Amino acid sequence: MEKKKYHIVTYGCQMNVHESEKLAGIMQQLGYEETDETEKADAILFNTCCIRENAEERAYGNIGALKNLKREKKDLIIAVGGCMTQQSGAAEKLKKTFPFVDIVFGTHNLEDFKRLFEKKLSTKKSVLEIQAREGSVKEGTPKYRTSYPNAWVNIMYGCNNFCTYCIVPYVRGRERSRKVEDIVEECRELIAQGYKEITLLGQNVNSYGNDFEEGVNFAKLIATIAALDGKFRLRFMTNHPKDLSREVAYAIKENPKICRAVHLPVQSGSNRILKAMNRRYTREDYLEKLAFLKEIVPNCAVTTDVMVGFPTETEEDFNDTYDLMKTARFHGAFTFIYSPRSGTMAANLDGQIPEEVSKARISKLIDLQNGINREISEEYITKTVEVLTEGYDEKKKMYFGREEFGKMIYFASDKDVFGEFVNVKITKANGISLIGTTEN
Repeated sequence: MEKKKYHIVTYGCQMNVHESEKLAGIMQQLGYEETDETEKADAILFNTCCIRENAEERAYGNIGALKNLKREKKDLIIAVGGCMTQQSGAAEKLKKTFPFVDIVFGTHNLEDFKRLFEKKLSTKKSVLEIQAREGSVKEGTPKYRTSYPNAWVNIMYGCNNFCTYCIVPYVRGRERSRKVEDIVEECRELIAQGYKEITLLGQNVNSYGNDFEEGVNFAKLIATIAALDGKFRLRFMTNHPKDLSREVAYAIKENPKICRAVHLPVQSGSNRILKAMNRRYTREDYLEKLAFLKEIVPNCAVTTDVMVGFPTETEEDFNDTYDLMKTARFHGAFTFIYSPRSGTMAANLDGQIPEEVSKARISKLIDLQNGINREISEEYITKTVEVLTEGYDEKKKMYFGREEFGKMIYFASDKDVFGEFVNVKITKANGISLIGTTEN
């Protein structure tokens, strides 16, 4: 008998990608198999995001588009969960807008999805369960990993920072750290299974262990994982500038398996705007952290997030951000326009910036960063770097992967090198990406 099939639609960050792997693990435990074709699915799951309005709008549009398919396939089960549904009143609104949705759940009861799905199957009735408060960390949720040779590992959940523009603390709850031994054991198993790169995930990894007894912190955790046997890389995200410590920098320096690449979101170069954002550091604090990081970890590649158009942002505020980016020379920057999110403090602020002003400002930042990216890429030419091969581009007829600092590199190979480390000599810089030839 042919297995029933499931399809998962994921929005948002790496955290959501990994949570979709958990949902996939639960579905496989229930006897379903994966399909990429919506029309062939017996169950369609949406793992939503509400960090930015456009992600929420896309989710609503894609859920609504299933109305006719649900009418044709009455046994089709549609489930919607994630950050979007965890918002106050959002689940009820979703069910009212789309009464054909069968299961609605939130971020706090994702690990309980198997029970919710079985409840739908047994009762034939729709299920709406949103756990209002975060619970303790639950271990043992099955995972169907989809990112080989890379693997994602949660080290903590939630956030205590309450940046005024951000909805995360309201939909993911307060910080809860996983136990060191559980994280290390998961990483050990992944290495034994052949995974070559592990990325540790948390809203603010530098806060790891603050809810434990004294002596447990992020620097000690990454050093412990890096000491595991096997050839692999270790990455982590995201860091909060106010909490990045010299101890973490020294852990990177002293452990070759930890990538010399740090994502350190600055958000703004204006002290006035940083205060309004409740970021709890100044421009000077950030540059000081950047300085000691690069002093302790030579050639460390720092990437960042930058927001433009935060309420009341003046041209002077924006110029402060522009100047900081010129000074910092980030290896990459995710730039975005502020988007008001209902339920956050910033959504109620006066002084919202006109869209055309924000677009002009972000264009200027993108042009600056693109120029820096090209200059950094040019410095790679003639160098040999170790690339972890992540896939094959059918259009280019080349393999691709990333080196330690995160640069995407394309190269040709006569043999299948998927999932392997390969030495590549860089011959050409093509904007952000690089092209090279194999040396082994």
